[in-house]
Amino acid sequence: MDEIDQLSEFLQKLTPLSRSCLLSELERLEACGIDMPGSAEIQAKLRAEFRKDGSTQARATNPSRYFFAPLELLLIDGAPEHANAGRISRNTLTPIWEWICRDLLPTMARDYVKAINDQVTANNPKEVLKIATIFQGKVVKVLENTLASAESTEFARAKLAQYTASRTAFDDVKKMLQVLRAGDALPKFDAKLPDTITKFDDGQVAQITARLDAFKKANPEALPFALALVARRLKTFWRLIYLATKAAASKNADEVATSPYACVVPMVLDRLDDKRLALRIALRHNRFLVARDLLTEIYDAEHSLKIRIDGIERCEWGVRLQQLMDAIAALVAAEVSRFPANVGHILGSRRLRSQDTLGGKLSYLAWKGRDAVQDGAAAFRKLIGVT
Repeated sequence: MDEIDQLSEFLQKLTPLSRSCLLSELERLEACGIDMPGSAEIQAKLRAEFRKDGSTQARATNPSRYFFAPLELLLIDGAPEHANAGRISRNTLTPIWEWICRDLLPTMARDYVKAINDQVTANNPKEVLKIATIFQGKVVKVLENTLASAESTEFARAKLAQYTASRTAFDDVKKMLQVLRAGDALPKFDAKLPDTITKFDDGQVAQITARLDAFKKANPEALPFALALVARRLKTFWRLIYLATKAAASKNADEVATSPYACVVPMVLDRLDDKRLALRIALRHNRFLVARDLLTEIYDAEHSLKIRIDGIERCEWGVRLQQLMDAIAALVAAEVSRFPANVGHILGSRRLRSQDTLGGKLSYLAWKGRDAVQDGAAAFRKLIGVT
């Protein structure tokens, strides 16, 4: 028996849920830059089984898809191994579902799957939604009891680790709990947002901030997810920091850190890390035009963080930003070094850093001048006791 036959025989011995979980885990490892011999062949076989369109993005089977429906707007593809505040990795859904079915609520999960399949066959969407909502409530109660003590939490974490090596999977479980607790508050908040926020000007920021204030008052633990929904509508991801900088007394990093929505700064850094991972994958597959566009976005985000938060390099945000930019610079340097010195590389072009052009430098000076005026006015108001 050759290796291909042995592989096929091994895969068939696994349950369909285990095979789906294996596919998600292999894709997660690949996205994290871990090469595994033979992984491509296994992924091809499993995608042929579970994804008829050959998609590289994990898609849950029907019963779990209905259960996870409230998370859909918050899912991200790929496998970034950082916190990703307000968002959940799609690739963790399969191992979480297997954990629910095998360890958390095995009997109720079997009943749920049968009930969902029966109602899907009967073409009864209202009953499907009702069944899913009831099961979500049961999972919420069990998770609340599980997370009530350190001992049961660690036991649950160890059980989930049997289905994935992702360091953030259990964090995604806790995020799932927060989203399910919020009920329909998040969909209602999302429905009131503009379809696309092209220009996040003062008026838009004030309007969105007012909606966030109201949401935070009623659903404080779900705030990161509301912010993630706002980020989805932004044409330029780094503009999310406006929620923090425009609410601060000045552009000084210490002042921004005490603003009501300072949490958006690490969220923007999370998204910058996403761009780093995407850049690495693009370079691995020689997608240079994609890499060029990603690098332009990255440089713009770096520039904007530095220009809108004075002294960022001296705080924790700045340390993380520098680490990310160093990692990105290493990727670019490694790619450019593959070509002779006399051959120009698209990623080595200075035009990718538009802020280094004359126009960019003039814009920078204009920004700093305006900041000086605003900071001076803020200091004067503070001096005379006016808020």
